[in-house]
Amino acid sequence: MASRIEDYALLGDCETAALLSVEGSIDWLCWPRFDSDACFAALLGTPENGRWLLRPSDPDARTTRRYRGDSLILETEFETAEGAVTMIDFMPPRGEASDIVRILRGRRGRVAMRMDLTLRFGYGHVVPWVTRIGPNTLRAIAGPDMVVLHTSAPIHGEDMSTVADFTVAEGESVSFVMIYSPSHLPLPEPVDAEQALAETERFWAEWSGRCTYSGLWRDAVMRSLVTLKALTYRPTGGIVAAPTTSLPEQLGGVRNWDYRYCWLRDATLTLLALMNAGYLQEARDWRDWGLRTIAGSPQQIQIMYGIAGERRMLEWEVPWLPGYEGASPVRVGNAAAPQLQLDVYGEMMDAAHQARMRGIEIRPEGWQVQCALLDHMESVWDQPDEGIWEVRGGAKHFTHSKVMAWVAVDRMVKSAEKFGLDAPLDRWKALRQAIFDDVCAKGYSKERNSFVQHYGASHVDAALLMLPMLGFLPVDDPRIQGTVAAIERELLQDGLVMRYRTERTDDGLPDGEGVFLACSFWLADIYVLQGRQAEAEALFNRLLALRNDLGLLSEEYDTTAKRLVGNFPQAFSHIALINTAFNLTRVEKPAEQRRDGD
Repeated sequence: MASRIEDYALLGDCETAALLSVEGSIDWLCWPRFDSDACFAALLGTPENGRWLLRPSDPDARTTRRYRGDSLILETEFETAEGAVTMIDFMPPRGEASDIVRILRGRRGRVAMRMDLTLRFGYGHVVPWVTRIGPNTLRAIAGPDMVVLHTSAPIHGEDMSTVADFTVAEGESVSFVMIYSPSHLPLPEPVDAEQALAETERFWAEWSGRCTYSGLWRDAVMRSLVTLKALTYRPTGGIVAAPTTSLPEQLGGVRNWDYRYCWLRDATLTLLALMNAGYLQEARDWRDWGLRTIAGSPQQIQIMYGIAGERRMLEWEVPWLPGYEGASPVRVGNAAAPQLQLDVYGEMMDAAHQARMRGIEIRPEGWQVQCALLDHMESVWDQPDEGIWEVRGGAKHFTHSKVMAWVAVDRMVKSAEKFGLDAPLDRWKALRQAIFDDVCAKGYSKERNSFVQHYGASHVDAALLMLPMLGFLPVDDPRIQGTVAAIERELLQDGLVMRYRTERTDDGLPDGEGVFLACSFWLADIYVLQGRQAEAEALFNRLLALRNDLGLLSEEYDTTAKRLVGNFPQAFSHIALINTAFNLTRVEKPAEQRRDGD
């Protein structure tokens, strides 16, 4: 069985990522891209579905681990009765090929080690043809895929796997270098493990050194920024929501989705997180990815795209994988991609406006694309949609969606006025007022003294926390105060925020899921705006305590099982962490930037 979600570490080369368990097993890796087929899929199945185990033979070895500084270089210390060894795992920034490097260094005595490599392409299904091409080198090929392993350890075949039993003594070093390459190309040359380590450390030191945040929670912010960088597909600037698919939102349940794609709604929060921390080039890359991706017919805009802007993410189920701890089905692709979700218009317009306000220029054709999108949104804003939570139980007039339509028009008006851009301002201002009036008339319940999840509903969802941060109404407006109180009353579970009550929302799925970590950070943001600083800091520190030992968060948290659930690590959670840290420590807060906008 796979390890607990919180027991995994993240390795990455800014084009794909691997999950490495505290036991020393790489149980998940899609090669060569985030959205490629997995060649290690034990995370969603068994070791026979692919893994790469490297650890002491002693099952009672004691383990501690940490990232080396502000990097993705993982150091694991193994202690046995006979000795101690350090294992260093990393993926060098992508060059001509993609590599995973594992280095063992003896620190004390002698430690017997075991290496067990099981490669299974096609999400744990395809057994490759393995050939030894040197005394300590093997090649595995299956169709278009080729993986080559170079090592100084003695390797041999055993039960359709490659294994090695060896000893590392004090002062000795043993390395493993695994390389991916298309199978039609010549055999790739191995990197020098120690040189690659030095270069990788320099890469992360230089990148992390650009961070401008120096507040109380710098370590947490820096780890979240490094995680966002790791989830960035460097060739295009796209950022995946997570490097995994089908890690369940409810243990044993069916809420299992593929998050290895780029969501438009992440745009604004991502831009704010990167810009506020000093990473303007990454913000520009994300902006450019968004403008390239949505270019085309406004009627064909999607809520998510592939990492290079691909539009087809056909969803299918993987029958041979039993799922994480039996949570099935395992899904590849995401059928939510073509849904109508009005909030993406607001997120994209807000992202572009915030970029302009920070001096990140939007080219003239970018404004033309925005105007075309707004023209289309003008014709569809009054239609029901699937909303921010991508429900599969039918479209509704979600209040948050309508507010985001208002945001789209509001930010376009502000950009046109602030930067002298050509625009039909009178028409846009009339549209903005019409949407505002519609939301206040139909999305607000006088009986409940709160906004509601969708028109005609009698319950709330956590997306309504965004209303004051978006500038729709001030935080001290009685309607907002009532909404926050309703969310605290109805959606708090063990002090953390559920995105909605599944039993009250027809989302097409069985009831039950964990609390939503990003929404819990949003509540801390609201507390800051309300002047409830002590409560905001207490909630923020509570959320920080839910991170694993390496500072990583998934999408949700199971308050009963006391476990992280959902895809991991989750960009949305880390984006929210960064922005809340800034809200707590800076005069010019991200929430107020979005609220004021001008």
